[in-house]
Amino acid sequence: MKGLILSGGRGTRLRPITYTSAKQLVPVANKPILFYALEDMVEAGITDIGIIVGETAEEVMAAVGDGSRFGATVTWIHQPDPLGLAHCVLVAREFLGQDDFVMYLGDNMLEQGLQPLLDSFAAARSSADGPSASILLSEVPDPHRFGVARLDDAGRVVELVEKPADPPSNLALVGVYLFTPAVHEAVAAIVPSERGELEITDAIGWLIDAGHTVHHELLTGWWLDTGKKDPLLESNRRVLETLEHRVEGSVDALTVVDGPVVVEPGATVVDCHLVGPVVIGAGARLAAARVGPDVAVGAGCEIVRSGVEHSVLLDGARISDVPRMVDSLVGRGTAVEGAPGGAPVASGRGVRLMVGDDCVIEL
Repeated sequence: MKGLILSGGRGTRLRPITYTSAKQLVPVANKPILFYALEDMVEAGITDIGIIVGETAEEVMAAVGDGSRFGATVTWIHQPDPLGLAHCVLVAREFLGQDDFVMYLGDNMLEQGLQPLLDSFAAARSSADGPSASILLSEVPDPHRFGVARLDDAGRVVELVEKPADPPSNLALVGVYLFTPAVHEAVAAIVPSERGELEITDAIGWLIDAGHTVHHELLTGWWLDTGKKDPLLESNRRVLETLEHRVEGSVDALTVVDGPVVVEPGATVVDCHLVGPVVIGAGARLAAARVGPDVAVGAGCEIVRSGVEHSVLLDGARISDVPRMVDSLVGRGTAVEGAPGGAPVASGRGVRLMVGDDCVIEL
């Protein structure tokens, strides 16, 4: 089985961060989102992986390389315009050949690994009427925002609808799909939707209408689409919860540490209060600060005389004299500066920011 990871979107919902960086390279717990998908595939034994790239191709390719450090061989597939998930299958036709494959959206985060899905699909494929596709479903409170599946009384998938105004169920399609080569006929047969895209829901619907069986699994554990700030911060929180305490940098005797923290080599922490889970990247400097919980501090960041909670700071960000910053996403090289010795923020309140790279914010 081959793998296909989609990393070609423009990331408009994460602007201004994605004006200067690919959305799939925005870090969660100091690791690019895309790397989690790669690691999930390799852990499940899938090492022949194609990655769809678009206008951020150069940056994504530089970050991943040839895939060898993940234990994979990566083939780069260019999609000139983001014309839909089914279009990604279309442009990857030569790479996919006649192999079964798993397609994974590069900005999704799943707690559940791929191996149980692959095992279930392989078992179903061994039967006489084995499926041509398998979809992963999750119950959601707002199904109108997703592709949604309708099941019959026997639990078979009978219909898929993309972002319906009147959802037929609360079962949303998670960004992981398994296909046999039968899908190639489907993507070649469908036409663009009203929004001008080749929808993967239409391709799977075509398979159903043509008499193919579509298998489904219900997701266990959490799933988040990191395309917006708040879900990205929630992903960061959930991944940080799995941290094992590790200190390889310098933490002085005045610093109080509560809970698990990771301090990478070259980082220095002086006279701080760290409330885990927290990860502090290589070469970062923290002084007279309260950091955590649920904070990822990128490499080379500085936090001085400030408080930071539930936030992601990209490499080289600098926070100084900010009494309390919460629920924030701060771009690379950006400085957020308060007034030295200024009045503390009122209890329970804090600054909330989503700001791109190389900015200066004066409070």
